[in-house]
Amino acid sequence: MTLKYSFKVQKSGNVEFVSTAKNKRVKLAKNDFSNTKQVKSILEEIENLVGLENVKKLIFEIQAYIEIQKKRKEENLASDPLVLHMIFKGNPGTGKTTVARCIARLFKELDVLKKGHVIEIERADLVGEYIGHTALKTREQIQRALGGVLFIDEAYSLARGGEKDFGKEAIDCMVKAMEDYKDQLILVLAGYKKEMEWFLQSNPGLRSRFPIHINFPDYSINELLEIAELMLNQRQYRLSTEARIFLKSTLQEKMTLGHEHSGNARMVRNLIEKAIRLQAVRLVEKKLISRDDLILIIREDIEEASQAS
Repeated sequence: MTLKYSFKVQKSGNVEFVSTAKNKRVKLAKNDFSNTKQVKSILEEIENLVGLENVKKLIFEIQAYIEIQKKRKEENLASDPLVLHMIFKGNPGTGKTTVARCIARLFKELDVLKKGHVIEIERADLVGEYIGHTALKTREQIQRALGGVLFIDEAYSLARGGEKDFGKEAIDCMVKAMEDYKDQLILVLAGYKKEMEWFLQSNPGLRSRFPIHINFPDYSINELLEIAELMLNQRQYRLSTEARIFLKSTLQEKMTLGHEHSGNARMVRNLIEKAIRLQAVRLVEKKLISRDDLILIIREDIEEASQAS
């Protein structure tokens, strides 16, 4: 008799693994799968990312799917091929590259990828200047990425030039590579949400080749504040109460005005790094500098950094 299995990811993060033929029901925790320090460490790193709750949930679903396919093989059941090419949609600075790096390392520990490295490229790294040059450049990047993830930012730009543009040649090479190296390469295409939707519509064959679509929302003001404070803590700085209040009001203002970098971590990182430099300029002029002086970022630092950004 053929065994049949199903699985359900529970809110607790556990997986209920069910044999319907034998009427067995077994609850498996995350740690019953790839119980290695590396996997645990990567999952903790993903869990500790600010925001991105839906992204985290989907990553665990993918992990569970990979693990269940392995268990189906152990039971001599039919298992689906692991097609894990992905589309990341979101504004710059919303965590796409960070998540791609985490996924690559996770897939290495799950034996999906041999190396688990990420090759980050854009249109200029793929598209050549003359006939035949694009195919050569694209194949070179694909070879570099074998065993890992090829991450193409602003991927929609490959289709902007129309049928005669060399970008189409790059797309054709990538589609062929997805078949030729299906067990050696994961392709992640990233970019703005609307532009990526247009890109997929411009080449209908692409959508079916990318079964996993992940939306990266802009961070909320509270999430941006949390990111700012994490960045400062890692560098052994902290905000004064007045500085934190001013930073929050500044973020609210930029988001209300529709600043080009509003709602993402890149704006916060630039602002914090500028504030740290301004704090250094302020302290250099003092004769006596205490330990607390070296740690504290005050309103003046944030205010000047905000005006410069």
